[in-house]
Amino acid sequence: MNKTFFTATMLATQLLSTTLAFAAEPLSVMSFGGAYQEAQRKAVFESYTAQTGRPVSEQEYGGEIAKIKAMIDSGSTTLDVIDVDAPTLLQGCDEGIFEQIPWDKIGDRSDWIDGTSSDCGVGTVVYATVLSYDAEKLKDAPSKLADLFDLKKFPGKRGLWKNPATNLEFALLADGVAPADIYKTLSTAKGVDKAFAKLDTIKSQIVWWEAGAQAPQLLASGEVVMTSAWNGRIFNANKEGRKFGIVWDNQILDTDFWAIPKGAKDMQASVDFIRFAVEPKILAQTTKYIPYGPVRSSANQYVDPANAKDLPTSPENLHASLTLDNAFWADHGDEIRKRFTTWLSN
Repeated sequence: MNKTFFTATMLATQLLSTTLAFAAEPLSVMSFGGAYQEAQRKAVFESYTAQTGRPVSEQEYGGEIAKIKAMIDSGSTTLDVIDVDAPTLLQGCDEGIFEQIPWDKIGDRSDWIDGTSSDCGVGTVVYATVLSYDAEKLKDAPSKLADLFDLKKFPGKRGLWKNPATNLEFALLADGVAPADIYKTLSTAKGVDKAFAKLDTIKSQIVWWEAGAQAPQLLASGEVVMTSAWNGRIFNANKEGRKFGIVWDNQILDTDFWAIPKGAKDMQASVDFIRFAVEPKILAQTTKYIPYGPVRSSANQYVDPANAKDLPTSPENLHASLTLDNAFWADHGDEIRKRFTTWLSN
């Protein structure tokens, strides 16, 4: 064999082997585990691997930003992409622990629902805090958020999340403040007073819950006639045989985001994964496994109508919604939480 040809063949073989090895190197993605990550696995991760040939190495965490910061501070970023909630994204952006998103390589940012895109995060799903009730026990069902505060028409206990966030918003919405004016109102002392005054009207009838699983449990036991709840929890309870209704009026939306940790070893691969994960058909596919809505308007056309009724982002459910302003709570949360704690004890 010609020596030059042999050498060239060997080099080509080594290059091909290296390329294949790289292609097979897992992409490391961290998310929140449970039913949510199982839905991501079926709708996103497995589809990504099938299309690219690159496996996904999954990690799980509880949303702790300290875990992300510790990895970056060590100088060894082992994760390629992380699913984060809105407060973590906000803090991480401010502290510079997430890479800037090259939106020109992801998609048209105007296609994302308001509040679901960021300079360092790409919205992936939308979930909601809603008003829920047991349709088997409450035949005269509530139809609007204001019914939460109507003790005459709907006597009985109410369940609420033990947190000022969402409760102050609900109070103002039920008192007639337009969604567009909620945070402008809460930015004033008078507005905060107004919200607490509204909560005072039902304070004696509130049963507080702290973990998401408690809200449907309160309904199931009959301890409350209605409760605020996370829509995914109500959906899961109904899958198990309950007949809990959702009032799609003034629900409060929140978002999870894909983010790239600072120093990710292959920025291009991270961007490519995110672009794939938020393709409209992939976002729509996720709704088959969990009732979290797609963040892109263009994805709605691909959502199975059978699933659409359970999604906070479906046009028929979205019209009277409010997106939680995490920046507001980052700026004003400490002060309001102190007042909330004092209010609870009085």
